[in-house]
Formats: sequence, structure tokens, C-alpha cells
Amino acid sequence: MGCIVFKHLNCALLLSLFVAINPSLTQAQNPPVPPAVEKAVQTKTPSELAQLTAAINQAADLTHAELLARDPYPSAKTCAKCHPQHFREWSVSPHAYAQLSPVFNAMSNKLMELTNGTNGDFCIRCHTPVGMARNEPINTSNLDRHQTSREGVTCISCHRVNQAWGKGAGRQAFVTGGVNQAVFGPRGSDILNQVLANMDEYGALKTSESTKLPGRDIHSRSIRFFQLTTSGFCGSCHDVFAPSGFRLEDAFSEFKHSPAAACGTNCQDCHMGRVPGKPEGYDFGPAAIVGDKATPARKHTNHMMVGPDHSIVHPGIFPHNVEAVREECAPEDAKGLATLREWLAFDDHGRWGEEEFEATIIDQNRFPVAWQDSLKRKKARSIIKDQKKLLFEADLQRHQILRAGYHLGNIEVVDDSRGKLEFRIPVSNITPGHGVPTGFDAERLVYLRTQVWDCRGKLVFQSGDLDPNGDVRDSHSFYVHNGKIPLDQQLFSLQSRFITRNVRGGEREQILNVPYSLDPLPYIRPETRPFTVLGRPVGARKHKQNIEVDGVRYANYSVSHGHGPFTIRVQLIAGMVPVNLVHEISSVGFDYGMSAKQVADAVVAGHMILYERTAQVGN
Repeated sequence: MGCIVFKHLNCALLLSLFVAINPSLTQAQNPPVPPAVEKAVQTKTPSELAQLTAAINQAADLTHAELLARDPYPSAKTCAKCHPQHFREWSVSPHAYAQLSPVFNAMSNKLMELTNGTNGDFCIRCHTPVGMARNEPINTSNLDRHQTSREGVTCISCHRVNQAWGKGAGRQAFVTGGVNQAVFGPRGSDILNQVLANMDEYGALKTSESTKLPGRDIHSRSIRFFQLTTSGFCGSCHDVFAPSGFRLEDAFSEFKHSPAAACGTNCQDCHMGRVPGKPEGYDFGPAAIVGDKATPARKHTNHMMVGPDHSIVHPGIFPHNVEAVREECAPEDAKGLATLREWLAFDDHGRWGEEEFEATIIDQNRFPVAWQDSLKRKKARSIIKDQKKLLFEADLQRHQILRAGYHLGNIEVVDDSRGKLEFRIPVSNITPGHGVPTGFDAERLVYLRTQVWDCRGKLVFQSGDLDPNGDVRDSHSFYVHNGKIPLDQQLFSLQSRFITRNVRGGEREQILNVPYSLDPLPYIRPETRPFTVLGRPVGARKHKQNIEVDGVRYANYSVSHGHGPFTIRVQLIAGMVPVNLVHEISSVGFDYGMSAKQVADAVVAGHMILYERTAQVGN
């Protein structure tokens, strides 16, 4: 009875009743209680107050559910009900990780610090377009963001856009509305209309938020949006032109001048097709599963869209999983095993939830309150096993797409006489679409690890080895800078460099492309002269060291120690970001309570060997 009465109360009255029943809450925390409400509460017995509290809580839960249904920025989890395959692929994608990444968030916050906040939402509006549309703070923790904001480049980031916004560095507007509103797709409403016309097969469906009739929520229309199928749609975020005129990323520009563009291949053909990185066609499958009924098969675009990034966060919170995460404001019986904060308290490495481990537990109080139920820990372990299986699948595709961009040739001996060894090895770009690495190439680490052993098995030469921090021994290694280890003079690296002009002439490399300011109040300054001719600001540039389409770069090595015959091993390795970047941004802290060492170790653990070549040379 209480539920029927109170579910019609508005939020303000519900709050007033709750405050009246809980006088310990201060007026600073909540609005004043209306006198009529306070008087009504004072006349209730403890038993009646308990019933009233239960009714209010249930009403609040219903109100929350109704608010979610009317959310103008629906979560991808609402799409998962009818699009399970698309959701599964997207859930582990770099798009889904874009905002959750602790490296990105720290870098965004560091840039805000260096520019005194004048960088604004320039970086983050591509990583959480929903968060910026909702006017969320730029530098808040993901633990406190709206669930759709945390999803980064989520479903509505593409399927609720109805205009070709062009290269505005991610600046675009959404068509807002609940799940029942129209969406924008590659082909229109033909399949959706078949579903709506066959409710006997697909069950009761509801295309309007206002109707009280029972039924499954479904889009009212699917409007054909041609721009969604073009490379230009990707270019709005994947060509980054900073406010200062600095070209940070050139992926789309490189593509426009590539053989792939000339022959009609687009970004989607390589990044959403059957084979990651290669235009070898698409899979076929249902666009949706409505109830238990699949829609007719059609071209299926792979929404995993892997790249060089990989997750370094707790597997309970990524990939996105309907069964894993429960929102903090949601009722206890809502879907999701635990909140984000609770998941971060789950010791994944401590074998919690494994049968053998749980059999040894006597005192449940040793665990955090949220995890004192052994059945809940076992459920969490089951979820994490599924999460790691999906992460492994994404790693396989990441390896596949990176190998599709690079090729490592055979070791070529130049000279193995007079007690020395000289050899070289070619590294080629074999993708027709853009340079490698591309995108944020100044923070992409791709290098060769080369080792030479003499006839006695002694290591007599190595290049591309890592310092104790996990950096290669280049000029940005703190161990090299501090004179603890020697500079790697023969290092082969494809990482581009940010170059900043000094105040009194000359140039220097920088890890972050923010010119040092002599002003006590640094800010992003407009250029005093046109930068269109140079394509960059006068005081900074990027020294690109990636390999152009159809290009090849040779790594040359000279070994002057040891006696042959020699054994040579060369590995082409790709990393997400260099550890020196982690150090550079660490002063602002990392999300989820991660330390700089935890972040750096996880980054290095994700380094991937793409190719390996070995040879025995010399007498």
C-alpha cells in the first residue's frame, strides 16, 4: 500500500519525509522540512515510522529506475539487452576504455595544471563526450562520474549524432533522449520496421516513454546517417589540432593522402572488419536479439576496434559488464554485483573466490564489509574469469592489428671480419592507410630489442633493453639523465618527439608539448603571427619519426666485442606509452588510488613482441 501511495511523490517531498524521520541529518546537508510533514511524522509510532521508511525507500528506488529510463544519455548497458554481441565487442574496446584510463586522466589533469586550467575540455571532450555534454567537472574521479560518462566513446557517442561536425577535435552535439527515441545508423529502419510489425514473434514492444503499457523498450526509428559510414566521421576525433596550432595527431590526415583512401577503402574497412587491420570483408550476423528472437543477418561491424592501448585497471571494472558493476545510487536488488569502490577492494591477486582458497577461510571478518559473503566472492571470481577471457581475446586482436601495420625483415650482415660485427635489419610499414605508429605518435613506444651473444654464450651487445623504471635507454630515461646507466647509442625507436624552442635560442625535447612559461600565471596564449604556413606554432614542433606508407627504415648495428660465431636476436616491440610519461604526469595523482609504480609496471607488462628474427653469423 505504501508503495502505491509514495511512488507518486516528487523527489523533494520524499527527501523531506526522509529528513523528518532522520533528524540527525543537518539542515546544511538537506533542505528544511515543511511543518506539515514534520507534524505528520511526530504523530507516528515506531512501527509506523518503520513502514513509512520502507515505503519511502521503495519509492525512491522506483523513482531512480524511472529516471534511468528517461536518461537523455542512455548507458551502453541499456543497449546490451538487444545488442549483446555489439556490446561485448565494444565493452573491451579502446573506445570503452578511453575515459577509464588512469594514464589519460592524469595527463589531462597535468595539462590543466601546466596551463592554469586554460586547456579546458580540449582533451577530455573526445574521451568522455557525454561527460562534457553533462557539464561534469574535468578533473573528477571516474568513481564519481555518471555511468554513461565513464563509458567513454559509448553507443550514443556515434549513434546519437546526426550531423557531420567535421574536424572540430571532438566538439559535437548529441540528439538526446531515452532508449525509445530514434537512433542513427548505417542503413535506416528496414530491419527495425520488421521487428515492430511482428510483435507476435518479438514480443510486446514500447517505442514511447509516455505509454504505460507493458513492453520492451525499443527505438522508435533508426535513421540512416551516411556520415557514420565514412572516414570523415572518425576524423572528428582522430585528427587533433590543438588551440595553439600544434598538430598533436595526424591519423586522419595521413589516411586522406594514402593509397587506401585513393582506392576507396575507409577506416571502418580495416578497423571494424573481419580481420583486424586488413580490409578483408565483414562478418554477418543479427543486428539485434529482441527477446529470444534474432533479427535477420546483415553485415556485422566489429565494435572491438583494438589499437595499441590496453587496460591497466582492475578487471572488475573493465571491461564494462552488466553483471559486474552496480551504481552506488541504485537499489540493492539492481543488476551488478558490486560498486566500483567495492570492486577496487576485491583482491584479484589474492585468490579470493577460488574454491581452494575459500575452503581455508574461517574468519569472514578479515575481508572488507562488502566481501564478507563467500558466495559473493565466488561470484566475483567467476565474473573476473570471464573478464580476463575477454581481455585475452582483445590482446589477440591487438597483436593482430599491430602486426598488420609493421613488418620486420631478415637480419642482413654487412661486415663480420677483423673482429667486429656489423649488421642491419629493415622495419617496414605494410599498411596502406597511414603511418606507423600513428595517432598520438609522440607517446607511442615502438622499438627494437637487439641482443648478440658470442661463441661462449656471453651477452656482448644489447640495445632496446629497459632501465629499472621500464624505459628504453634514451634521453628521457631518468637513469640515463642521472648518469646511472649509459645512453643507448644504437637504439632504434619510432617514437616521435615534441620539440620546444628555448627562450634564448636552440631547441629541446619535451615529454609533454607545453612550452615552459616565464609568466607566474601560465595560460594557453594565442599565436602572435599566423601559423598556417608552418602548420604549427612558431615555438614548438613535432619531430615525426614514424614510418610513412610503403616506407622502410633500417636499424644499423655495430658490435666490437666478443668472438664469433655470434647469435643475433632482434625483436620488434610495441608499448602503449613510455614510462617517462607516467613519471611526468604522476604529480597530479592517478585515479582509483593507483600509484605511479603500479601504473608503470602495468604499462610495461603490456609490451607486446610483434616479430622476432634470429641468425647465427661469423666464423
